Amino acid sequence: MTKHTKENDRLRKIVESFPKVTVTVLADLVADEYVFGEISRVSREAPVLILRHRDRKIVPGGGANAIYNLADLGVTVLPVGIVGDDEPGRLLLRAFRHKRIPVSGVLKDKSYPTVTKTRILAGFAHTAGQQVVRVDREPGECPNSHLRRELVLAAREYGRASDAVLVSDYGYGAATPALLNLIREKRGIDKVPIMLDSRHRMLEFIGITAATPNESEVETALGIRIGDDWERLLAAGEQVAGEMNLESLLITRGKDGMVVFPRRHKPVDIPIYGTDEVADVTGAGDTVVATFTAALASGATAEEAAHLANYAGGIVVMKRRTATVSQQELLDAVEKAPRIAHEL
Repeated sequence: MTKHTKENDRLRKIVESFPKVTVTVLADLVADEYVFGEISRVSREAPVLILRHRDRKIVPGGGANAIYNLADLGVTVLPVGIVGDDEPGRLLLRAFRHKRIPVSGVLKDKSYPTVTKTRILAGFAHTAGQQVVRVDREPGECPNSHLRRELVLAAREYGRASDAVLVSDYGYGAATPALLNLIREKRGIDKVPIMLDSRHRMLEFIGITAATPNESEVETALGIRIGDDWERLLAAGEQVAGEMNLESLLITRGKDGMVVFPRRHKPVDIPIYGTDEVADVTGAGDTVVATFTAALASGATAEEAAHLANYAGGIVVMKRRTATVSQQELLDAVEKAPRIAHEL
């Protein structure tokens, strides 16, 4: 048996073990709304297109997309978050129930509107449509003290029954560093690995096991510009991993693939899986962190988890709009794809 065959067998066994894994997700839940219209003509009122409404669809986005990805990978996922008492919130809950995802940890509150990102897509009949504008509806304030307390209690309860906790922080107040500190105050999840995907404040989190920022988020966190400078990228990764005391760090780099920094091992450069002629990158980071989390919770090494996350990311960017990767799709990728990586 060749080394490549052994490695693929190992990756396949990891993916096949996903249904044995339970992950709690503390998340900012987002509704991704898509409004499709056929181009009718140019308006007389302003130099803009008039679209004839064709369709409308709301799917899980943000942290809700990470939850959806975990479910499609076969993982038992326990979401903790907030939605509003509104149509987007109800549709998110309906989507979770459709996937048989428990919703008892998802709070529903009239004072907290569901975060909704509306993308208007214009096109002609039988075309996919091109995004022309996005409108974001966000809460004016952070969750109140009652909601924060309920989030902490739910996350503690679920976390004790989980193999890992994923924190998906989009900056809307349901997955903050302060909340995570409160969740970890009482014993119960102190030995549970905690994975992090944070848009704006990665370095503020304490007690994190692994994180999956993209390159621009690392640049913002450290106040630097990496560009094509490999030495600067490696130094930045080592700095983030050291400051956060991480077991592993995965930096995603778009068309340039990923670099994983395992503790006590050299960084590994992983080229992009598939083609760089992508269809849509929306939500790809959620797919990556979901797969990385599922793999680590299944006993994978950081490098093995990174390879699987790379496969999943390569698959999902070939799908239009916010999407997921199934366990079978990931297994197919493991079987077909050559495993290429370089120690740095």
